[in-house]
Amino acid sequence: MTMANVFLPFALRKYAVGAREVNVPGKTLGELIKNLEKRYPGISAHLIEDGKLKPGLAAVCGTTETRQGLMQPLEDDTEVHFVPAISGGA
Repeated sequence: MTMANVFLPFALRKYAVGAREVNVPGKTLGELIKNLEKRYPGISAHLIEDGKLKPGLAAVCGTTETRQGLMQPLEDDTEVHFVPAISGGA
């Protein structure tokens, strides 16, 4: 079973009894979020909207921001970070 290390931003820690990091199974980012929701009810409402990551939110899987959204495949021990999306330009 693929297990990812999920680092929770401060605003989501209240759902996970204050945990900063949790190990969650999931072969894809979407499956991981479903399993997060099973363990910590209410958390997915802060991550998902209309079947995709909420606007203004990015998921970093390993060392890169996902371009595949919820279909992003995960390796065992992948680090997953949910962070505010950064946009801009010059």
